[in-house]
Amino acid sequence: MGRLVRKPRVPDLDMQIAGLEGVMPADIAGIQLAGAQPGDDYLQRMAKYVPAEIVGFSMLINSILDQAMKSGGKTAAMAGFPVPTIAAGALLVALVLTPMFCWYVREDGDAWIVNAVVSTFAFPFWAYLMGAVALADIHDGNLAVILVLTFTVVSGLISPRAIRPKRKRKPQDASKETPRLVERA
Repeated sequence: MGRLVRKPRVPDLDMQIAGLEGVMPADIAGIQLAGAQPGDDYLQRMAKYVPAEIVGFSMLINSILDQAMKSGGKTAAMAGFPVPTIAAGALLVALVLTPMFCWYVREDGDAWIVNAVVSTFAFPFWAYLMGAVALADIHDGNLAVILVLTFTVVSGLISPRAIRPKRKRKPQDASKETPRLVERA
């Protein structure tokens, strides 16, 4: 099991049964096909769309910033910059790192683009739940739990498209070509 959501693979029917060129798997429903890989199911997708590594990174940064806010109050500063400004910057950096992380850990068969989009969209919900310093003024723990649970349940419904084998172009039969007319001057 990889870190990112896996795309289902549809086998090449032409390689399995002679004479079924152009038949789609939906046309022969119920037949088990050799080489088919189902991809991740609902629960696996729901878990893999959580940007856990980025949330962990964000939690560490936020714990440092939270301590600075507790010791310095609303006017706390680090290196001359207000802590809330640093917190907003850290939140934006983590948001940008989310799709980059998905790209970095991708493997063949991963739906990394879908994963990057959903995980990037999920990150603010998780940051809000974890009490991001940048969102402290609007934080409501009960609302945060409702938002994360709702998003997580809905995100499992987002499934990447199956990988279909590329169709091979058949060479044109020379006898079937239309004759060309030659103009005489």
